[in-house]
Amino acid sequence: MSNPLFVALDTPDLARAADLATAVREHVGGLKLGWEFFAANGPAGVQAVGRSGLPIFLDLKLHDIPNTVAKAIAALASLHPAVLTVHAAGGAAMLSAAKAAAAQGTKVVAVTVLTSLDDDDLQSVGVQGTSGEQVGRLAALARGSGCDGIVCSGAEVAAARAAWPDGHFVVPGIRPAGGEVGDQKRVASPRDALAAGASMLVVGRPITAAADPAQAARDIAASLRPRTALGA
Repeated sequence: MSNPLFVALDTPDLARAADLATAVREHVGGLKLGWEFFAANGPAGVQAVGRSGLPIFLDLKLHDIPNTVAKAIAALASLHPAVLTVHAAGGAAMLSAAKAAAAQGTKVVAVTVLTSLDDDDLQSVGVQGTSGEQVGRLAALARGSGCDGIVCSGAEVAAARAAWPDGHFVVPGIRPAGGEVGDQKRVASPRDALAAGASMLVVGRPITAAADPAQAARDIAASLRPRTALGA
């Protein structure tokens, strides 16, 4: 993907999602649609937003027994998502089944540790060690199960890339320097995440809640361009 910037259209309002897609389409590489949108609009809504011509990242974080996940992914094949998420915690059999069921051209990436969680949150659900250690464990599981990559925060992507050079790394929790963090706990700036090895940067509210979403997307995209020496 030549432009790594994907905009999270986290809204149940199909008209608003379509308007945002139109506004930012010249400045981003794709659109992320998650459960908030999918629960309200279903496959038809995904198809409608897909008419923008931009690749769709379908972020449904599927997590169930292998057979159920495989059948769900097969049912989504007609939507032709560029990227589709499952939860790494579903285990090796589920991850393998998910990849096997995916349509050709769809990358299956495994969610490791949500960017809204920190080490204390992990300990509260029985996960020992740090978020970085947990991401490393789940990344190895995803790779061994045939997935294309993982979802992780900017804090872990460098180590994940080093261990999996040809993996596809989706980094949410992206916030411009000095931006509002909101409900995210492990965040990174767009430029830092890209430099650390991210393949895709997922940005939501800094663009969609901006007074001018197109300008916000343009500014973030511009921040990712290589810096040249003064006068070059």
